[in-house]
Amino acid sequence: MASYILKRLLLMVPTLLGVLLLTFVVIQFVPGGPVEQMVSQLQGRDSGGERAASSGAGYRGRQGLPPERIAEIKALYGFDKPAHERFWQMLKSFAKLDLGQSFYQRKAVWDLVKEKLPVSISLGLWTFFISYLIAVPLGVAKAVRAGSRFDFVTTLIVLVGYAIPGFVLGVALLVIFGGQLQWFPLRGLTSPNWETLGWGAKIVDYLWHIALPVTAMVLGSFAVTAMLTKNSFLEEIRKQYVLTARAKGLAERQVLWKHVFRNALIPIITGFPAAFIGAFFTGSLLIETLFSLDGLGLLSYESVIRRDYPVVLGTLYLFTLIGLLTKLISDLCYVWVDPRVKFD
Repeated sequence: MASYILKRLLLMVPTLLGVLLLTFVVIQFVPGGPVEQMVSQLQGRDSGGERAASSGAGYRGRQGLPPERIAEIKALYGFDKPAHERFWQMLKSFAKLDLGQSFYQRKAVWDLVKEKLPVSISLGLWTFFISYLIAVPLGVAKAVRAGSRFDFVTTLIVLVGYAIPGFVLGVALLVIFGGQLQWFPLRGLTSPNWETLGWGAKIVDYLWHIALPVTAMVLGSFAVTAMLTKNSFLEEIRKQYVLTARAKGLAERQVLWKHVFRNALIPIITGFPAAFIGAFFTGSLLIETLFSLDGLGLLSYESVIRRDYPVVLGTLYLFTLIGLLTKLISDLCYVWVDPRVKFD
C-alpha cells in the first residue's frame, strides 16, 4: 500500500507539469493579452480592437506609443522576460504555494480564492448533501420495487429533471417564484441588512436566498446517483450470496440492509471524496451569474475573459492538485470499503 501511494504521489508531478505547460503554451498564442489591453487603453482605443497574435509579438498599435513605454508595460506584467524564464519562475512560486497576484484586481490569487470560496461552498455543500440524501434512498426504493409503477414514475421524473439544464430551471424558478410570486429574492447570498440581523434571522435569510440556486443545481445532479444506486442494488440482489441468505431463513429486511447494502454502496461511497472536495472548489458559472452570486465559477470565467493569467494559472494549479489528491483518496476508499481489493 505504501509503495502504491508513493508511486501515485510521484506521478502527480509530471501530470501537474503537463497541465501547466500545455496551458502556458496556449496562453502565449491567445490574442488580447494584458500588454495589448494596456496599450489599447493608453491609446484611447477600445480593448477589442486590432490585436496581435501573441503577447510577445509586435503590436499594430505601437505607432501611438514610444518603444520605452511599451517596454515599461511589458516589465509591469513580466513579459520582458523570455517565456521559458517566466514558466520556470512560475513553477518555483507554485512549489512554495505562492499563486501570484492578479493583474487587474491587485490582490493575491489566494485572497481572491478565499473571497469567492464561501459562495461556492454554499452552493456545493448544499447540493452535495441534498443530492445524496435524496438519491441513495430513492435508488434503494427503486431497486426493491424494480418494474413497478413507482419505479416507472420515479425514473421518468428523474430523467426529465436530468434532461433540463440547471440554468433553464434557474430562469424558470426566478421568473415564477422570484418575479411573479415574489416568494424568494432575485439575487445575492444574503440581504443588505444581514449584519444587523440576529442569529436566527441570519440563518433564515441565508436559507431564503440559497433555496432557488440550490434547487436548480440539485435537480440534475442527483439523477446519476439515484440510477447508479438502483443498478448497484439490482446487481447485488441477483448474486448467489443473497439467495443463500434467503435460503437460510433471514428476513428480507436483514438481507437487504445487512448484506446487500454494504456491497451495493461501494461505487457510491468511493465517489464521496471527489464529490465532497468538489463541493468546496467548484462553481457553476451559469447559476452564479443568473443569481448574481460571486463565486469561483464567475472568477474563473472573468479571469479567462480579461486574460488575468496569474489567476488562470494559479487556480488551475490549485484545482488540479486538489483533484489529483482527491482521486488518490477515492482509490484508497476502495480498500477501506472492500478489503478484497488489492493494489498489488
